[in-house]
Amino acid sequence: MSQPLVLPLVDISKLASPRFDDRLSVAREIDRACVDSGFLYIAGAQMDDALFSRIVSRARSYFALDAETKMKSYIGLSENHSGYVPVGEEQFAPDQRDLKEAFDVNCDYLDSEGRRPLLGPNLWPDMPGFREDVQAYYSHVTGIGGQLFRAFALALGLEEDHFEAHLRHPPSQLRLIHYPFDASAEDRPGIGAHTDYECFTLLFASAPGLQIIDKHGAWIDVPLVEGTMIMNIGDMMEILSNGRYVATRHRVKKVREERYSFALFHACDYDYVVAPVAAGETARYAPLKGGEHLFNQTAQTFAYLKRRIASGELVLNDALPLNSFGPNAARSS
Repeated sequence: MSQPLVLPLVDISKLASPRFDDRLSVAREIDRACVDSGFLYIAGAQMDDALFSRIVSRARSYFALDAETKMKSYIGLSENHSGYVPVGEEQFAPDQRDLKEAFDVNCDYLDSEGRRPLLGPNLWPDMPGFREDVQAYYSHVTGIGGQLFRAFALALGLEEDHFEAHLRHPPSQLRLIHYPFDASAEDRPGIGAHTDYECFTLLFASAPGLQIIDKHGAWIDVPLVEGTMIMNIGDMMEILSNGRYVATRHRVKKVREERYSFALFHACDYDYVVAPVAAGETARYAPLKGGEHLFNQTAQTFAYLKRRIASGELVLNDALPLNSFGPNAARSS
């Protein structure tokens, strides 16, 4: 007998339907799942299994390179916070170093005008095929994200295309993450507990390890379900929904197997002002500058950005503390 799912599962295939009622029915399912838990599984005909397999293979080859080669594309050398993230670069709490390495990719913004801290040309490694496969995965999953933004608009009582004008050059980031094999690993966090900063995240992983905090404050394991991605609500969607959806804290525990995960964090454009969108409701959240919030939160966790802050090279404006959202952390306007 199969184990019951710990999260809701929504088939999003009909988001591609030409029938409005089909798309609305999926939007309502997503709404219920996000109200209940903030985390869910999504499945659908949109997902390209061959591309998912290819990105795992590409990540495995990249992270097998020696440290010196990977550091040639160190994230601290980039213009837009892209590139290689070595073990220990991120720190969510003073006494915690994350036990993972990563490669971060942003929207490859090549125009000279309109650049921001997270908008610019990506830093790519000198590895044949890497850029092409990663960009294909980025494009595929952001396409699914576009359908989900339309679903969220319907779920929140807006016109279906409400978000489209704000998705021209979003600082949506893809993270290729590698948790190295450790035979002596104990059941302990590999990445510190946090909420995601953006609107929502779509996650594909090669092995279990993800945990979320439930309504009673207990950490529960999120098993992998074949043919699905995991989706969760981030800070910005908590604000947009005026607290209808709440960003859920999560972490990755250390497991005794090598693990690859691919998280694409979906945001609106850098200058988009994030504020509650429902008409007739009293706003429970103050407006937030989307890109600025995203960069400020990032700068509080990455060592190279912390060094720039300490030296006075970088000054953050109106930076909220980490984990300012989620249960018991909602801010009043």
